[in-house]
Amino acid sequence: MNVLAFDLGASSGRAVAGRVDGNRLAFWEVHRFENSPVRVGERLYWDVLRLFHELKQGLLKARQTGFSELHSVGIDTWGVDFGLIGTHGELLGNPYHYRDSLIDGKLEEVCAILPKREIFARTGIQFMPINSLYRLYALKQSGSPLLEQAASFLMMPDLLRYFLTGEKKSEWTNASTTQLYNPLTRSWDEYILQGLGLPAEMFAEAVEPGQVVGALQPSLCAELECPPLPVVAVGEHDTASAVAAIPSLSPDFAYLSCGTWSLLGTEVPQPVINDQALEWNFTNEGGVNRTFRLLKNIMGLWLFEECRRCWAVGGTRLGYEEMVALAGGAKPFQRFIDPDDPMFLHPAHMPKQIQQYCRDTGQSVPESKGEILRCVLESLAMKYRLVLVRTELLSGKHFAGLHLVGGGVNNALLCQWTANAIGCPVWAGPAEATALGNLAVQLIAHGQLRDIREARALLRESLAIKSYEPQEAALWNEAYGLFQKVTGCH
Repeated sequence: MNVLAFDLGASSGRAVAGRVDGNRLAFWEVHRFENSPVRVGERLYWDVLRLFHELKQGLLKARQTGFSELHSVGIDTWGVDFGLIGTHGELLGNPYHYRDSLIDGKLEEVCAILPKREIFARTGIQFMPINSLYRLYALKQSGSPLLEQAASFLMMPDLLRYFLTGEKKSEWTNASTTQLYNPLTRSWDEYILQGLGLPAEMFAEAVEPGQVVGALQPSLCAELECPPLPVVAVGEHDTASAVAAIPSLSPDFAYLSCGTWSLLGTEVPQPVINDQALEWNFTNEGGVNRTFRLLKNIMGLWLFEECRRCWAVGGTRLGYEEMVALAGGAKPFQRFIDPDDPMFLHPAHMPKQIQQYCRDTGQSVPESKGEILRCVLESLAMKYRLVLVRTELLSGKHFAGLHLVGGGVNNALLCQWTANAIGCPVWAGPAEATALGNLAVQLIAHGQLRDIREARALLRESLAIKSYEPQEAALWNEAYGLFQKVTGCH
C-alpha cells in the first residue's frame, strides 16, 4: 500500500512516497521544490498558489515513477500561518509570512487587553509574536477587508488540503499552534475570541491526525488523470509529524527537531500549564495519538541560513559545508548570543545584527565569517542545554540522551557541539523525520501499522542513526557559564 507525504518547510518542500516493506519502512523522494516568500512593498507573503502547483506536480511525478496505485496523501507544513476564505469559497489574498512586520508590537497590545496568565491557562502556548493570534488581531486593528469578508480560517496545511478536496477542516496539531485553541476543551477558545472581537464562526472544528478528511476533487482528478485519492489529516504541524517519527522504543524521550526553527522538548500525556512553564515560556502543542508536545521554540538554523543569504546578496556565495568548515576553524568560546533575542526575528542583515548584539553586551565583535558562524552554532548548542534542563524539570523526567531529527542532522559540527554542551549522547537521525511521520500516520490510518509505537519501532529498524558522544566536558561547562553571564539566559 503506497502513500504520499507532502512535507513543506519554510524554505523548501517535497513529495515523499512510502510503504511498509517487510520489517522496514521504504520511502522515496519523488519531487522537491523551493518555497520562497515574496515581498511586495512592506508586506511579506507566501506564494501559496505556486505551492499548490508543486503539490500537483508531486502527484504527477509519483504516478510517473512507479506509484500509480497510491492509496492516500497527507500534508504537513510549518505552523501559525493561515489563509482566509470568502463566502464564495475563494482565497482572500496570499497568506502573510510569519516574519511579516505587521505583527510588530501586537503581542504587547493583546496582553494589555487580556491577562497573559489567562491566555496561557487557556491555551498552554508560549508567547511568540508570530503566533496566529497576533496576526488576526493586527488584521482587525488595521481594519483589513480580508478579515471583514472572511467566512473560514484555514491554517496552511488546511488551506492546501482544501484546494485538493474542497473540504474546509482544521487539524488538531496545527490548530494548537495558533494560541487560540484550548487543549483542555479541545475547541477554539471563546474567551480569547470574544475578548479580541474575532469572529468565532470562521473557525472549523479540529479533526484528529489519522482521520480521512475528503478526497481529491473531480476537477483535479480530471486534470491529473488520477483517481479520487483519500486525503488523510496527518500530524499537519511539521513538528508533530517529526515527533511521530522519533525512533525511540521508550515513551520517555527528549527530542530536538532542528531546521529553520529548533524545537526541543518531550512528549507528555497532558499539557503542563503552570507558573513555571509560563515563566520559562514553554509551549504545549498538540501531538499525534492525543499526546502533547511540551517544548520550547528556539530560533534555530534561521540565523545560519540568513547569514548565508546576506553574504550571497553581497556577492559571496558559500556552500553549506564550506560554512560549517569556517565555523569549525574559528577560535572557540569567544562570544555568545541569545538566539531567541527579538532582534534576530527579521533583521535586515543578520551578520551585522549578530555583531551588534556582541557590541551591546560588551563582548568582542566577530569580524570574519567563521567567527560569526561559530558564534551562532555554539550559542545554539548552549541554548539547547538550557532548554533540555528546563524540559526535565517541567516534565519530571530524566533523559539519557537527545534525539536530534531534521535538517540539522547533516550539520555534524552542531550535532557534536550539542552533545558536548548537554553532556550526554546525541542520537542524530532521521533527517527526513517530518515526511516519515506523515507517512506513518497515513499507514496507521490504513491499518498497515497498529499504532505509533509500532511505527517508531519500524523506523528504528529502517534507519541509520548516528551517535555523538560528549567531549571536553570541563571546557564546555565553563563556556556554558560564560554563555549564561553574557546573555542572561539562566
